[in-house]
Amino acid sequence: MLYVIFRSLLNAIYAVLFRLEPKGLHNIPSSGAVILASNHISNFDPPTIGVKVERQVLFMAKEELFRIPVFGSLITSFGAFPVKRGGVSKEAIKSAITFLKEGKMLAIFPEGSRSHTGAAKKGAAMIALRGGGLIVPVAIVGTYKPFRKMYVCYGEPIDLAARMEDFEGDQLERATEIIMDGIHKTAKQYG
Repeated sequence: MLYVIFRSLLNAIYAVLFRLEPKGLHNIPSSGAVILASNHISNFDPPTIGVKVERQVLFMAKEELFRIPVFGSLITSFGAFPVKRGGVSKEAIKSAITFLKEGKMLAIFPEGSRSHTGAAKKGAAMIALRGGGLIVPVAIVGTYKPFRKMYVCYGEPIDLAARMEDFEGDQLERATEIIMDGIHKTAKQYG
């Protein structure tokens, strides 16, 4: 209930402040395991990619945020779970895989941290391949300047398992390329 209330509040704020407009919402499955894999340009990105989505979106958030009084409890109630920065966070990966196996929706930033280069890490691909579900590439187009138009664009779902069947070699690297290609195509299609 708290998630729905805050999503509605954020939706109104984003509509006024950033004139945020969604494109391709029909590409998000209404049920089942889904990963929203997005580019990452700002600290505002997690709510940006989830604010227009009807389903609850779970997020990894840097561990330090959970130590902030009140704020840590608040983001936990929204479905955020901690990830250690600067290395492999086994607990975060296990949690993400479990959530996918339960049919939930996750948001992941393959670049790991804010980036303008598009260089991705393999963690999102590993979670997707182990947890199952579909990848919906997401592109945030625009800048977070007040009263300037921004878009959050959702591309066609990608079934990584089907794309990996006949592939030999480093599957994580290939899966990462497929995810990032989907994000770039989504940005071009809708941006």
